[in-house]
Amino acid sequence: MLKFTPILLLLKKIIFTVLIIYCIGMLFPTKFLIPVRGASKESWDKKSYWYYPWGDSKTHKGIDIFAAKSTDVIAPTFGMIIKTKFTKNGGNIIYLLGPKWQVHYFAHLDSIYISSIKFVRKGQVIGTVGNTGNAKNKSPHLHYSIFNFTPYIWNYDEFAEDGLLKIFYLNPEEYFE
Repeated sequence: MLKFTPILLLLKKIIFTVLIIYCIGMLFPTKFLIPVRGASKESWDKKSYWYYPWGDSKTHKGIDIFAAKSTDVIAPTFGMIIKTKFTKNGGNIIYLLGPKWQVHYFAHLDSIYISSIKFVRKGQVIGTVGNTGNAKNKSPHLHYSIFNFTPYIWNYDEFAEDGLLKIFYLNPEEYFE
């Protein structure tokens, strides 16, 4: 049994370190810029967040911010770009890990100006508005959503389609400066 003591001590230190890092991340503020340069709260449909039915994704878990093609998309907060790629539905997409360990998702971009594992500052240009992926024949826009690893149980909506999933998403509109 004594052989495992150093391993248990190491495991305790790792868990403690992870908890400290997590708690520090939770201290950062969550007020974000609208991620499309020049956009205002009139640039999206207020009813689009958690709209059902919404094509292949079933429920629309974000907002679509409409703007002219090639309009700058900016980082709404500081953070780290954790992934950029092309997908069938999202087209050109970016994942940004921001404060409170929230993942900001940007889809349908025309261009991506940053690569994975790069830190960005609030307001930095990271791409441009487009209509890639399943938005190919639609008006140019940015699909923007915020995923939360920490469940916000007060967001549970027993009456909404996918209402349980709603505890892991934030309505971006409520967090804009």
